[in-house]
Amino acid sequence: MTNNFSNSIVLNVDSYKSSMFKQYPPGTEVVYSYVESRGGADSVTNLGLQTFIKDVLMKQVTKEEVEYAAEFWAAHGEPFPKEEWMYIVEEYEGRLPLSIRGLDEGLNVPTGTPVATIYNTDPKCFWLTTWVETAMLRAIWYPSTVATRSLAIQKVIKE
Repeated sequence: MTNNFSNSIVLNVDSYKSSMFKQYPPGTEVVYSYVESRGGADSVTNLGLQTFIKDVLMKQVTKEEVEYAAEFWAAHGEPFPKEEWMYIVEEYEGRLPLSIRGLDEGLNVPTGTPVATIYNTDPKCFWLTTWVETAMLRAIWYPSTVATRSLAIQKVIKE
């Protein structure tokens, strides 16, 4: 099973998230999530969201990608929202019905401040918010950590 979906949001998720679409209560229409630094420093330098959106989330999901992902998740014994992903492919031409907002990149904010929010804009895609949340957390965590530490080092050098 080979693929060229190395940057696919359909595959860029922790295993437990693949079953979350089945765990929401009936009637769920909107899921809202946010990203924040939970600790390690008094403040965090926000970085990474724009690159993640451009490189991952703006890529159109394809039918072939969904078919491959369905095989992948089946091989791992995990459920996969294939019909839901196909709805996105067919209804939105593979574009994700999400609203994402973030603080300015490079902004240094107190730890615990939400730096980005995400929610679904189509009630049929309520599950998509938490699907993307994990990848978004990872995409922001590393560059923000490097930027935060770099700023701290820069302050020490200046002193």
